[in-house]
Amino acid sequence: MLNTFILSIIIFSIIFLLLSNSLTSRRDKSILYNRLTISILIYSVILALVGSYLVSLYRGIGLFGGLFNTTSITQVFHIFIFILSALILQLTAFYPRRVWLADYSSIYKIVFYKFLYYSTKIVNKLAEQFKIIEYPLIILFIISGAIFLVSTSDLVSIFLSIELQSYGLYLLSTLYRNSELATRGGLTYFLLGGLSSCFILLGTSLLYTNSGSSNLDGIYVITSLSELVQENSNDPSATLYSSYYINFAFLILSIGFLFKASAAPFHFWSPDVYDAIPTIVTTFVAIVAKISIFIFLLELIHYTSNMLFSFQYSWTSNLLLSSLLSLIIGTVVGLTQFRIKRLFAYSTISHVGFILLALSINSIESIQAFIFYLMQYSISNLNAFIILISIGFSLYFLNSSNKEEKELEDKNNSPVQLISQLKGYFNINPFLALSLAITIFSFAGIPPLIGFFAKQMVLSAALDNGYIFLSFVAILTSVIGAVYYLNIIKQIFFDAEEYRVNEDLENLTIQGSISKTNKLVQNVTFELNSVVLSKSLTITISILTLMTILFIFMPREWLNLANILALILFNT
Repeated sequence: MLNTFILSIIIFSIIFLLLSNSLTSRRDKSILYNRLTISILIYSVILALVGSYLVSLYRGIGLFGGLFNTTSITQVFHIFIFILSALILQLTAFYPRRVWLADYSSIYKIVFYKFLYYSTKIVNKLAEQFKIIEYPLIILFIISGAIFLVSTSDLVSIFLSIELQSYGLYLLSTLYRNSELATRGGLTYFLLGGLSSCFILLGTSLLYTNSGSSNLDGIYVITSLSELVQENSNDPSATLYSSYYINFAFLILSIGFLFKASAAPFHFWSPDVYDAIPTIVTTFVAIVAKISIFIFLLELIHYTSNMLFSFQYSWTSNLLLSSLLSLIIGTVVGLTQFRIKRLFAYSTISHVGFILLALSINSIESIQAFIFYLMQYSISNLNAFIILISIGFSLYFLNSSNKEEKELEDKNNSPVQLISQLKGYFNINPFLALSLAITIFSFAGIPPLIGFFAKQMVLSAALDNGYIFLSFVAILTSVIGAVYYLNIIKQIFFDAEEYRVNEDLENLTIQGSISKTNKLVQNVTFELNSVVLSKSLTITISILTLMTILFIFMPREWLNLANILALILFNT
């Protein structure tokens, strides 16, 4: 019931946001809508935590004949999706910069005093994120689709859920109307996403045509019983149902989902789309969209592997092939990239190879590794994109002497596009540079960071189950992939910076006033170095970076959660 209540909250929130969006005449209210959406997600997290207790008592709850099922695994990832989405919405719910004055930075004065400044030259001029009131509304649509997809076990709701999520992502990609690149990337995403939806629809129609049931549980039962009957009966009518068709249907179905998860060889859309759309939008598209797909595939693989099949070929072999290609393509092609978001796209493809490897093995150890890898990589990827966006905000005050950087398209929406723009950034902001370096080292699997333990768990599970060749390829590609990660580190810490302070702001003195209960207390004058990143960005980056670097001191909670979820899955 609580899960239904959570979905009702999200649906009613969408309706109220639709009404308020249509009635408002001020576009700058977008910040308020984003903050409202964050509060909705936090409330959903609280309800999901309460609901997880009821789910643990009943070992899962099903509603509407399988259209919506919830288990401990789905409940945990509901909470995970809500938290990640709230963190991403912080980027548009708060202004990116603030004025820091030592004399007025005590907790008392922050709470009871108000500071106003009047220079428009330091007001945010990057992108349209504070003018688009539809942004949080579309994100709620995407979250609704993700929640339904994680919790579905019916062919009808599978297709509706993935399309609800996908259409929201298409709209989100083209939301910045002044960006020609974003429009081009969104159209590419829409056309190729429609192609992948055709594969999903074909796979679901084949499953229904062959079994006569749209419920996945019914398909599992029918296929298992048919296989037993065919083995123990000479009656020709017993062979009318061809149970081996389920492998071909699931194979076609998996192609559509691998396409949407940007796994090789269906990855070719993702580098172009990631690079074209604004960085704030890329953050959501690159992270949240994949979580629901992989959790759905987890339950699909687990239950189809436990059916009473006697086939020599299983559709999960397709996932192993995709894992191998993802590891190779994501690493080798990534070596030639000089644009930072395209590099992150190929890095994601490489990590998807690790995730698919753990997913395909389907043992307790591999599922534990899969859950842990998916969660830690989502957090690390989120941190990398938030740092990239923060670097763009800090570079607003600087000019580069590099002609190539000055001629970048869509620079307002994606300030950092080239790896060369990070040259010498350690000299500009050492704390952000160190945070990015820690996150990149985690991607590369450098101990004792959290990424190392995730890769070690996947490789251990693969070796225990005899996947020696794939383990060798995974180790080799990890070593090769470290080359392009270390190239970023080299440019940040060892190359000379090419930036100087913007001439319009170099000698700028800014006037402001301190007021208390709307009464003027004091007029103040400050300089450019008093303008710093907002607390929402710095606190989020600090927490995510500390989680990455301090995992070795607090591993029990993460590992126990992954282990318990894997045991629950294999005991149901």
